[in-house]
Amino acid sequence: MMKNIAVQLEKENQTDKVKDLENSVAELLDLHSDCNHRSTAIQSVANRYQPVEQLTDFKKLLDDEFTKLKATPSSVPQNDHLMRQFREAVWNVHHAGEPMPGDDDEDIVMTSTQCPLLNMTCPLSGKPVTELADPVRSMDCRHVYEKSVILHYIVNNPNANCPVAGCRGKLQNSKVICDAMLKFEIEEMRSLNKQSNRAEVIEDFTEDVDED
Repeated sequence: MMKNIAVQLEKENQTDKVKDLENSVAELLDLHSDCNHRSTAIQSVANRYQPVEQLTDFKKLLDDEFTKLKATPSSVPQNDHLMRQFREAVWNVHHAGEPMPGDDDEDIVMTSTQCPLLNMTCPLSGKPVTELADPVRSMDCRHVYEKSVILHYIVNNPNANCPVAGCRGKLQNSKVICDAMLKFEIEEMRSLNKQSNRAEVIEDFTEDVDED
């Protein structure tokens, strides 16, 4: 919705309001990331907690886990992706077909037509990520799996690495979760697949017409 509002404001040449809206989007993404880290920290601490005789300082445990999660770049790709979508939509109002400033930089590794999912199929079940009944993602290596399958794999393979070929990420029950962005990214991938399928159908149709 905010992207659509920004596009309309850009059409009306209200540049200052567009910039204010962009700043608000950036702030919301940061807050969303913090909420995601808090939720993950709670789940991680709960999964690892073992009762002891001494009183447990849960606040410190949660704060320490949150700080550790926040120090990792795990949520940055998603935030960058969403912000880029916002900026690209605004840019295309007056510059459709032109590259955005900075697109030549080597740091640009993702466009609005790409999805930040690292693997397209579950390495254990073989199912496409878009068809997983209960998808989860490793907090360490960011690969996606079917929950029941990966948890069974972890139970039967203590100290196991991620089953994706070439990945050395360590697997732990407490660090295989459905984070706040995963379902959004999977839904986005479904949309991209539908767009791709429609394009292929149109291409096939035009080829048939040309042959006639």
